Amino acid sequence: MKNTIKLLLAIVLFASCNQYEKTPSGLAYKITKGTGKDKLKNGDAIKLNIEYKLSAKDSILSSSYGHIPVYFVLDTSHLGKYNFTELLTSSAVGDKIEFRLSVDTLKKLGMIEYNTIFHKGEFVNGKVDIISSFKGQPEMMEDYTKESVAEKNKELDVLNAYAKKNNIKTVSTPAGVLVEVQNEGTGPKADSGMLAIVLYRGTFVDGKAAFDSNMLNGKPTSAMPFKVPIGANAVIKGWDEGLRLFGKGGKGRLLIPAMLAYGPQGSAPVIPAYSNLVFDVEITDVTVAPPPAPRQGMPILQGQPQGNPHQQ
Repeated sequence: MKNTIKLLLAIVLFASCNQYEKTPSGLAYKITKGTGKDKLKNGDAIKLNIEYKLSAKDSILSSSYGHIPVYFVLDTSHLGKYNFTELLTSSAVGDKIEFRLSVDTLKKLGMIEYNTIFHKGEFVNGKVDIISSFKGQPEMMEDYTKESVAEKNKELDVLNAYAKKNNIKTVSTPAGVLVEVQNEGTGPKADSGMLAIVLYRGTFVDGKAAFDSNMLNGKPTSAMPFKVPIGANAVIKGWDEGLRLFGKGGKGRLLIPAMLAYGPQGSAPVIPAYSNLVFDVEITDVTVAPPPAPRQGMPILQGQPQGNPHQQ
């Protein structure tokens, strides 16, 4: 009986594999046609959803479904190799694309390395839904802005529910950071041009262990306090806005929607895409920020700020 079941499963698997075609690069794919008649062409501004799953565990690697779709302008002179973009000029709005990537092939092409996520002999399954196309980039960007606002509002609903459940009283910054001011501190606030010295502890809204902290049990550790030049685009926007409500000695909590934190990209491997974040913060000092130091051998106007663990 067991052998019969195994044989039937093998037949079904073989039949399903035969439904797939292959691109010149060897990508296995299947296109399910929608109602659109005109195939996509060079210069089209496209909106689509895409998802990648590990076949072995059926676990999602990344997905735009339920969040902000992917937007880009189709450039047929730079179509990717061994990825779904090979198939776009064979597709139309409304079509669905399924594809299957070999981890071994991705490794051979230098796209990935074997690690704790990608294992030899395994596969990544992907799917794409082509939602719409636009006349030009202005229309595409207008639609993207609408989707971004909707995403942030959805995230704020989650954070407001979190605050209500945990009896956290907050005020909102102009961009939408929810701030619990436990102690506003004294002296000048951490406004633009000021340097805030911060102790912090960051967690997710699910209440799991801290993903980053320079405090232990709410108290400073041997880690150096974090120096934040306000208004210098040195940290995520949620920090830059939220810290402005505090002066020296200030203490509180920042509830930051993902779109004001690490957004669709996340910050691998610690912070997944679209993660709403909660930071307990204590501002030990607020001073005038020193002028940025020029990089050696590079004019100041061409320099870029150094990255740090909290930069988007």
